[in-house]
Amino acid sequence: MVGSVIDGEDIVQETLAKGFVAIRNGDMPDRTEPWLFRIAHNAALDFLRKRARLQGRESEVELDTIADENSALDARIAAEASLAELMQLPPAQRCAVVLKDVLGHSLEEIGEILETSDMAIKGALQRGRESLRKLAAAPRMASHRPALDRQDMRRLADYVAAFNARDFDTLRGLLAEDVKLELVNRLRADGKEYVGNYFGRYADETHWHFATGLVEGRPAILVTSPERPDGPPRYFILIDWEDGRVAGIRDFLFADYVMDGLEYSGTP
Repeated sequence: MVGSVIDGEDIVQETLAKGFVAIRNGDMPDRTEPWLFRIAHNAALDFLRKRARLQGRESEVELDTIADENSALDARIAAEASLAELMQLPPAQRCAVVLKDVLGHSLEEIGEILETSDMAIKGALQRGRESLRKLAAAPRMASHRPALDRQDMRRLADYVAAFNARDFDTLRGLLAEDVKLELVNRLRADGKEYVGNYFGRYADETHWHFATGLVEGRPAILVTSPERPDGPPRYFILIDWEDGRVAGIRDFLFADYVMDGLEYSGTP
């Protein structure tokens, strides 16, 4: 929905947090699945509006446009569509296509999730399917990648080299005083003293090998097995830099499921 596994994980965590708060406050619905989907949908739309200022770009759906809700061909096209193709659809169309043609929800279920009418859903579905058909028939264009910051890549390479050499004292020395750590799905921590303990877990283990790479076009650490350092990564780590210091660490050790379908590559 948002075009990024990394950003999508943020939305999943936000959705679950809001769900837990609502349940704790006694707002448990009769049907949890559409309720959680609705929270996630709204969180995704909020994210998209903030990121791309979509308020003036979203168009109203014509309610008299009717879609064949059981089109097997359209379902196959949607299932085979790339993330880049889906992201070219407006949010309303993208959501309708994903919920109907990819996840297999009925119009009634989608209406409950999106809190809208069958006619509006059919209109969005029709337009989204038409756009995907055109995109599927068009020649594939090479994706554009922004130029990489050479200084950040060099810093990341030095960080990886120190990690593989198990030089954790050097790594602790790179931490900013207010560094932030997120072990996705496990914990968050702030401050150099506390975050410095993070390296202790890796010091006690031998099942990892670090390499520089790209995840969704951004510099990242790809973590592989030492027996197969050139094999597929098991998970990845993102590092934020500020004034030459490590300002943030986001480690997906406990969220390796994001690797399914993730766009990544080794450093060119």
